[in-house]
Parts: sequence; C-alpha cells; structure tokens
Amino acid sequence: MNESFSTTDRCGVLVVGLGNPLLGDDGVGWRVAEQVQRDLESVVEIDCLAVGGLRLMERLVGYEHAILVDAMTTRRQPPGTVCSFSIDDLPAPVAGHLSSVHDTSLQTALRLGRALGLPLPDDIWVVGVEAERTRDFAEELTPPVAAAVPYATRMVIERLRQLIQEEQQL
Repeated sequence: MNESFSTTDRCGVLVVGLGNPLLGDDGVGWRVAEQVQRDLESVVEIDCLAVGGLRLMERLVGYEHAILVDAMTTRRQPPGTVCSFSIDDLPAPVAGHLSSVHDTSLQTALRLGRALGLPLPDDIWVVGVEAERTRDFAEELTPPVAAAVPYATRMVIERLRQLIQEEQQL
C-alpha cells in the first residue's frame, strides 16, 4: 500500500500498538502498528508495547499527539468491530492496556504527569478493536479480529493525515 508521506510531514506524533502478540487477539494493536509502519515506510514514530498506566504515560512524554491502538473487550459489539475516539471519551476501562488492575489507568497517569509538569500530548486518539480471545496463548488473531487489521490501519493513517493537515494550516 505504501502511502505517500514525506519526512517533512512529521508532526510530533507517536503511534503505539498495545498488547501482547502471544495472547491471541490481544496482539491486534501490534499488528496494526506494524502495518502502519510498513505502509508509511517509517515516516512516523511507531512503537509496540505491552505496558499501561504509568509506563505508557512515560512513553508519551515529549509528543504533541499520540495514537494508541489496542484490543478492547466491551462484549457490546461483535469481535472485529473497530472504533476510534479521543482518550477523553474512553467510555469505561475496556482496553486492558489503557486501564489496568495492576497499575493506574492511563487517564490517572496522564493527570499525574501533567500535574508534575511533564510535556504530554493534549491530543491522544484511541483506535480500539473488539477482541474475542485475549488470554489464550496463541500468535494468531481470531478471523474477525484479523479481518479488522486493514480497516484499523486505515483509521490510523487517516488520523495521521488529519494531524498533518492541521499542522500545515498553522
């Protein structure tokens, strides 16, 4: 697919694929981030992490924008459903790496980081993929979640285009 972005299009954005690629559908964030990296030929910074809360907040320091891609288990939508929203609109602790029982939620970590004066992004966008199996040891995604990877990838790339257009208008 190799989208056309130039190195002058960088806008202080970090794309983070969250999850664990050894736990079935929990690895969907990594798959999407890796596909974005292939499509954009490393024009934007991409990272794949299996962290949440404070450690994820620390990774976001210094960026103007962040796009987080993660598996979600709301059980309100069919597996493979893709949604996107601002972190401020995160409806509930449904994405395991954005809200963790072993750590504070990302929202709480961001409030703490801002209170400490850390330069954190004001704009954090989430692309979530409704997952089916996130606790089974497997490197493969279930068919509906695997089928959602191209769509989620396009959503991330479209958000990047929006951010670049906004930056160019300033």
